[in-house]
Amino acid sequence: MKVVSQILVRIPLILWAFIVIFPLIWMFMGAFKSNAEIFTSPWSMPTDFSFTNFERAWNDYNIGRAFLNSFFVTVLGSFLTLILSIPTAYALERVRSKFGEVLINVYLASMMIPSVLGWIPLFFLLMKFNLLDNLWALSLVYAISHVPFTIFILVGFIGNIPKELEEAAVVDGMSPYGILFKIVTPLIKSGIMTVTILNAISYWNEFFMALILLQTESKNTLGVAMNLLKIDAQYDSAWGVLFAGLCIAVIPVIVFYSIFQRHIVKGMTEGAIK
Repeated sequence: MKVVSQILVRIPLILWAFIVIFPLIWMFMGAFKSNAEIFTSPWSMPTDFSFTNFERAWNDYNIGRAFLNSFFVTVLGSFLTLILSIPTAYALERVRSKFGEVLINVYLASMMIPSVLGWIPLFFLLMKFNLLDNLWALSLVYAISHVPFTIFILVGFIGNIPKELEEAAVVDGMSPYGILFKIVTPLIKSGIMTVTILNAISYWNEFFMALILLQTESKNTLGVAMNLLKIDAQYDSAWGVLFAGLCIAVIPVIVFYSIFQRHIVKGMTEGAIK
């Protein structure tokens, strides 16, 4: 009976895994096919594993430049998010006051507001300070938009660090900044890695803010560049190139998540237990 129940549970999971994986496999196969082969035998294996489509996507359709732009804003945005969030989360958790409680509620409430409501005011704000079409400004926008979520996660981890450790450090003459970066930060490493991974994947896949705030083609991120490639593919019949561009955009996320998925599970589990 136990074996039967396990089979009944696993069959839907296997079917769901197949539904999710099959489009990815079809996309990878299409990236190595010519346009004629895609239309004549869309479900078959490529006859020749040529990287021509990848070369055209990388060079002719500026996917290579967009890849580097996305990598830049993802790394810088993730770093700025931590710089802004870790000290704030520590202050909100350790310095208890009515103002702090109100500020925490403001951060939590901001997570419930759809980001689309801020796109137009943000556009005019950046235009006023001549920060439109700027990858540094886009990274800062990404970082600020994810500060509430990051603080929400880190406050729970910091709250479970024994205060006696910090009191002992104060007795030894350590400054508040030393306590934060030498004691507290290493102890919440799993939480930091979890939010960094989730934020990085979000920055890498983001499309709408990059579309609105970037105006020069050479500064497009992968999401915007792939949208332009999709439009061109409809008129140039560059479907193999489109599949190759999708592979270039998807492979880093798959590899990144595969490497760090244990840290995500560990961090979320520790946060739930705490």
